[in-house]
Amino acid sequence: MKAIIGIVLVGLVFYFLYVVLSYKRIKDNQPLEIQQRSSIESVKAGEVYSVMTYNIGFGAYTPEYTFFMDGGKSSIAESKDSVIRCIQGSAGTARDCNPDFLLLQEVDLDATRSYHVNQKEIFDGVFAEYDNQAAVIYDSAFLFYPIWEPHGKSLSTIAVYSRYQIESAIRRSLPISEGMNKFIDLDRCYSKSRIPVENGKELCLYNVHLSAYGNDAAIRSAQIEMLSNDMEQEYLAGNYIVCGGDFNHDLLGTESLSGKVESWAHPFPRNELPEHFNLAVDLISEESRMAQAKSSRSNDIPYDPAKTSVVTLDGFIISDNIDIMEYDVLDAEFSYSDHNPVTMSFKLKN
Repeated sequence: MKAIIGIVLVGLVFYFLYVVLSYKRIKDNQPLEIQQRSSIESVKAGEVYSVMTYNIGFGAYTPEYTFFMDGGKSSIAESKDSVIRCIQGSAGTARDCNPDFLLLQEVDLDATRSYHVNQKEIFDGVFAEYDNQAAVIYDSAFLFYPIWEPHGKSLSTIAVYSRYQIESAIRRSLPISEGMNKFIDLDRCYSKSRIPVENGKELCLYNVHLSAYGNDAAIRSAQIEMLSNDMEQEYLAGNYIVCGGDFNHDLLGTESLSGKVESWAHPFPRNELPEHFNLAVDLISEESRMAQAKSSRSNDIPYDPAKTSVVTLDGFIISDNIDIMEYDVLDAEFSYSDHNPVTMSFKLKN
């Protein structure tokens, strides 16, 4: 028995060293490769365009799925077939909306949790005429946790699809915890894609997925500060800014709310946005805002409209040289993901 315990302890030590020593942050300011498929060179001020943001949940989240880090039971998807069905479903949902720009989060390229299905390839086929790029958000070591169903190794991205030509794109590494949380929440980043505008300016399209787990207010603030400073510089250069994604903050909440909240549902700190920027959801009527579906569900129990906690984590930040025409959370009833897609139509001001 002592020998067995000794072997187990040695194995745990070696595994711990493997996780710690293999950990490294992905390079910051990394130029992204663009798959050039669009023939439309630029956008125009004064015309209406549409954008969608959609966290596709690595193809795992059927309505019945629950996630271990949220108090549920599963750490990987139900099956490879289930992953393919969910990704095809989310891609079809997005295609039906026919957005000019599509921002995706949790798009796995090769991950244990999603049975090594290359999810971007599926979207590439559905949006075959779109320019696209993907930024690796994390490339993790094999996580042997939970013991009964290891989450495994994950190579995952955030991806952008554009009906118009992407001139260039870059990956920026966001601040993250330096403690043990970095092995749980892994890396975080945003991408910035530049779309030429006929008037000589650029539409800067940001795709972001902020940290979800851990209650480190300093990290949350540092991530928003970095993103805000970047957007402000682009605005001062005369460009248009649309920033969409999963902010892992309650976009409908206010900072006056008190009491314990989930680490991924703190009210978004509007006062930390720079001048000339707003949450797009704040620019629509209160009646419309309250009537919309929520964009994210909790994953402690299977989805039940009567019992499941829902909140809006997904949406857009825009600069004030952009007008919103329409804004909506598409009620997909969490059929293919634990998130519903959010759409917005807008005009660039002259």
